[in-house]
Amino acid sequence: MSQHEAAMHRPSVHESAHLHVTGAARYVADLPGPPGTLWALAVRSPHAHAVIRGIDVAAARAIPGVYAVLCAGDIPGHACWGPIRHDEPLLADGAVHAVGQAVAVVIADSEAVGRAGVAAVGVTYDVLEPILGIPAAIAAGSFLDDAPHVITRGDLDAAFATAAHVIEGEVASPAQDHFYLETQAALVVPEEDGTWRVFSSTQHPTEIQRAVADTLGVGANRVVCEVPRLGGGFGGKESQATPFACMAALGAWVTGRACRMVPHRDEDMIATGKRHPFLSKWRAAVAADGAILGLDARLWADGGWSLDLSGPIVDRAMFHVDNACFLPAVRIEGRACRTNVTSNTAFRGFGGPQGMLVVDDVLRTIAEVTGIPEADVLRRNLYGDAPRDRTPYGQAVDPTRLPRVLDALDARSGRSARVAEVAAFNERSRWVKRGLGLQAVKFGISFTNGLLNQAGATVLLYTDGTAQVNHGGTEMGQGLFTKMRAVAADALGIRPESVRVMATSTEKVPNTVATAASSGSDLNGAAVNDACATIVARLRPLAIELVGEDPVFAGGEVRGARGAMTVAALASAAWARRISLHATGFYATPGIAYDRAAGRGTPFFYYAYGAALVEVEVDGRTGESRLVRVDVVHDVGASLVPTIDRGQIEGAFVQGFGWLTMEDPRFDAAGRLVTHGPSTYKIPASGDVPGAFYVDLLPDADQPGVIGGSKAVGEPPFMLAIGVLGALRDAIRALRPGRSVRLALPATNENVLRAVAG
Repeated sequence: MSQHEAAMHRPSVHESAHLHVTGAARYVADLPGPPGTLWALAVRSPHAHAVIRGIDVAAARAIPGVYAVLCAGDIPGHACWGPIRHDEPLLADGAVHAVGQAVAVVIADSEAVGRAGVAAVGVTYDVLEPILGIPAAIAAGSFLDDAPHVITRGDLDAAFATAAHVIEGEVASPAQDHFYLETQAALVVPEEDGTWRVFSSTQHPTEIQRAVADTLGVGANRVVCEVPRLGGGFGGKESQATPFACMAALGAWVTGRACRMVPHRDEDMIATGKRHPFLSKWRAAVAADGAILGLDARLWADGGWSLDLSGPIVDRAMFHVDNACFLPAVRIEGRACRTNVTSNTAFRGFGGPQGMLVVDDVLRTIAEVTGIPEADVLRRNLYGDAPRDRTPYGQAVDPTRLPRVLDALDARSGRSARVAEVAAFNERSRWVKRGLGLQAVKFGISFTNGLLNQAGATVLLYTDGTAQVNHGGTEMGQGLFTKMRAVAADALGIRPESVRVMATSTEKVPNTVATAASSGSDLNGAAVNDACATIVARLRPLAIELVGEDPVFAGGEVRGARGAMTVAALASAAWARRISLHATGFYATPGIAYDRAAGRGTPFFYYAYGAALVEVEVDGRTGESRLVRVDVVHDVGASLVPTIDRGQIEGAFVQGFGWLTMEDPRFDAAGRLVTHGPSTYKIPASGDVPGAFYVDLLPDADQPGVIGGSKAVGEPPFMLAIGVLGALRDAIRALRPGRSVRLALPATNENVLRAVAG
């Protein structure tokens, strides 16, 4: 196929961009529903921990337009849900464990009537003392797991005995709200003979299908979940879309009418979990030249009151404590704490950012203690040739990629000259100082639970040469459908505009996994390609008959030794010969296995790499900071769609920057979220993005065994923003030379000013 005919590896606009910018894109809340569609609204606990003494629904049920008020005892099927362990009641039964936990659900003919019904439900509580925060959970022995997960390697005692320096530190990383533009949303429509169609803003349609079926006490075959698109997810709709769909399903079940649930922003923020706050304590043995000889690290995550996905999030944090650095002797221990806040959940990076902050703190502390520049400390500790190419859990690391990425970054950013320029600026500026931060990232790609690494697809080729593609991934603005369109176009030999990627539906592709773990393109792309290959294999003998040997499918045509014809003509001829023009495809990632008890295995198919040089400016009088310039070189393999990948890199960095510097979820002493709207919860705006923001994709970086030689890009660039912390610390050191810098997170203006004051 000639380069001009290829759809993959070429720039492309997002396939729904024109719909997004014109407002024509339809989300779940935009779906009108059939006449008589009702509303479901939850009665939520105002207490972080309490015993329920009584629920009086009589006054609410008496309101005209209220059709039902349902409590835990009214659920016809399973009363609890959970992505791993079914430990979270859909409606509280006997006790509440977090502010915002649903106690009852009101079904009404309008949102306004529903809110009146919610206000009329009387719930009496005996309030109990909540456990809030990781230190309180540790003191109370309150955990979501039975025992810590431990990864060890080498002789730590010997490392500390021979170290030139023994250093230690503590990192408290903050929570973060997903703040997707579209809040959670569900619409459930009863169909004939006790069947149900669920429209959900979810990253995991199969989980919604199963949970609704369980809640209603029916088989999964009686429920279809369809996802038109999501207005952002970032992990927040991987598991926590479930209760909204299930409560809407209860309304549809009890009334026989369609029912929707679409919370307002403040309710969404109160009722859904955040990025897990972590507390990490570490102690490191360091050689005189800055090499890490050994690291002892303990990580605790605030999981909230139920398990949700806290276990694997802690695991992934532990897998990324090393980040880009070889640790010859190491002990890493992780636990998930049970506290009385809404259960925290998946978020872009899935524990990886919290884990990487540990070795980042180690490297920057080494630089402070030894006086060795941070960039040199990083280079000294990079993964290298065997035996320095193995992670603490035993997986091999490509020793060539990180040096290539860092060399490319040095060249594109002019790092050496920039160091001198920043020093010169600081020399002439008394109160405003600049700083540079260098950040490298090594991020594992795959679900760490091996069974989740699978995907299916169904492809339909029509006699006019157009195609419909169905797969299990969900489009949440990240460009997955754009990439799948390119994969299918090249595999079938047609143009991208001839491919329509359909709304995700469990009736088209069953038993799917979540669109998460940065694996959407890898898994679904391979499945789509497999289905297309089956169709092309069926067409090839006919193509040989009609156009000659060695037919090439490209650009909407099939060309052989004796001539050419359109794919449409070939498809029509195949239909006339009764050759099937639809196929299913399947893909399972090979080689994923991890022994949790032993702390050994291969939890990832490959690693994505990247590096950033970040320049910031800090005003020592106010603590105000701003990004001056960001340079990024990122390894995306052979990018499927470079424009999409650049957007993902830029967006991930800005979201990571927000987490580390300004996004600050606050709870009061009673466990109530007080930052539950944009007036009190600050996220990055366009003015926070530096005008000088440069992104290069590492060239000649094809990844073997992955669709098109590409690499995942959704999560890895998020961690590049950790370089902002290095830059801030560098600027603060310029304001207080010769003194150690301790910067609390998030690095808000107030925390920066505290760090300047010492």
